[in-house]
Amino acid sequence: MSAAPEAAGDGGVAIVGAGPAGLMAAQALAERGHAVVIFERMPSPARKFLLAGRGGLNLTHSEPQHAFLARYGETPELLAKAITSFMPQHLRDWSVALGEPTFVGSSGRVFPKSFKASPLARAWLARLAGMGVTLKTRHRFIGFDGPDGLIFETPQGEIRIRPAATLLALGGASWARLGSDGAWTVPLGEAGVTITPLAPSNVGCEIGWSETFRERFAGAPLKRIALACGSMVQRGEAVVTETGLEGGAVYALSQPLREQLAQTGAAVLVADLRPDLGLAEIAAKLARAEVSKRRDTLSNRLRKALALDPVAIGLLREAHGVDLPRGPEALAAAIKAAPLTVTGLRPIERAISSAGGVAFPAIDDAFMLKARPGTFIAGEMLDWEAPTGGYLLQACFATGVAAGEGIAAWLKARESA
Repeated sequence: MSAAPEAAGDGGVAIVGAGPAGLMAAQALAERGHAVVIFERMPSPARKFLLAGRGGLNLTHSEPQHAFLARYGETPELLAKAITSFMPQHLRDWSVALGEPTFVGSSGRVFPKSFKASPLARAWLARLAGMGVTLKTRHRFIGFDGPDGLIFETPQGEIRIRPAATLLALGGASWARLGSDGAWTVPLGEAGVTITPLAPSNVGCEIGWSETFRERFAGAPLKRIALACGSMVQRGEAVVTETGLEGGAVYALSQPLREQLAQTGAAVLVADLRPDLGLAEIAAKLARAEVSKRRDTLSNRLRKALALDPVAIGLLREAHGVDLPRGPEALAAAIKAAPLTVTGLRPIERAISSAGGVAFPAIDDAFMLKARPGTFIAGEMLDWEAPTGGYLLQACFATGVAAGEGIAAWLKARESA
């Protein structure tokens, strides 16, 4: 797909944002015969999509539908409807049609066989170009021009267009250097659109480590652990950083951590350092080790009896103090529940994704803004969040399809009126 420098888009459908949601909407519209122009602020499209695939493109997840939808928390009905209309298998079929078969990894995550984003992106952009979709790069959306116009800032100066319909798919605010900076909240807010404030999601947390722990263990992985915040528990792994914790087990708890922090200014993250063993089993192992290895240090007992590595033992002391309980039952309880005080989350520019955005009551069943007929919303601009593991991309693709179909139906209804 070649980029064109001149302004255009009057009379056709304007899609603002060349990420997964915008590109998928463009495909849905082009397949229905609509003229589509995509406007992208960056010099090239799909930058966040390509970055997401740098370490292996996790397209979606293979778990059953009920479990899949549960990953979105209290899923808005409209989001659930979009995802059930374009499920992971639909996404896998779409990938195959672009010449990229998929496979399911050991964790249930779905990847293209090439394991990369770039071949899929190239094939997708080529298909869109073949369908007549036009891409215009270096066009930054800066506001609305009346009830149906758009204003862009370009290297050639400011331009204004009047498309037949508009889709905004500008992302959240977690990747400003890739084009998603959340600046769209200003013009949409001025247009009367209800917006939930953007906040970091899938992000690390800040913990006030002791200097000794920080110097010794920053960069060390915590493997096969479980973390809990309130009633939510997540198994997985984490990495100790100089300022706190990063990693999948932490990212999945972003929402309850954020809510606790907002309510009280602090949050508690409880680490289970041996989630595969019950309390009684751990206590029994510790009791046997105490009898057979009376002269061992406590660290050696923990290592030999429970295979706890130095970073896990260090975390245990950070949570409970240097002088740990000596009795097997009390020590087992400490291992199963090591409380860590979280003082904050990393800033939104360090987050994988963002929560908040256009509130679902602000759009109709076709993903059109109630305050601005003819303008539709898709992707991370909407107020939903999900953990990593393919759920983020799946919802972006699904809402892109739903919004594209909504635009087509709206245009058809106007023509019939």
